[in-house]
Amino acid sequence: MQMPPASADAVRMFQSLVPDDARVTTRKMFGQPAAFVNGQMFFGVFGGRLFLRLSETDRDAADGVPGFGPFEPMPGRAMHEYRVLPAAVLADRTQARRWISKSLAHVAGLPPKKARPKTR
Repeated sequence: MQMPPASADAVRMFQSLVPDDARVTTRKMFGQPAAFVNGQMFFGVFGGRLFLRLSETDRDAADGVPGFGPFEPMPGRAMHEYRVLPAAVLADRTQARRWISKSLAHVAGLPPKKARPKTR
């Protein structure tokens, strides 16, 4: 399956919302910008959408907000802990940052991801 290219608007929005936190690093995932903490992805771009990883409690809360939905990089293959940020939330930077902060806090509390050995 071919991945959709990141939209310029989504990349600009991502760049403006990535937390200014020394623990946060950015690199590409799915060929598109993503933010990581302790090697774990918590926020990213996929095509024209922004997605984040949430705790079970925060996923339940997000599911009650119109427009939040599962993140499916491939149709029918949802990434269980991830949700797509709705346009209404992204339009309110304070609200968007609040959700992204929840994501960062949740993922920062997970065990660091072990680096895979490089293969040749």
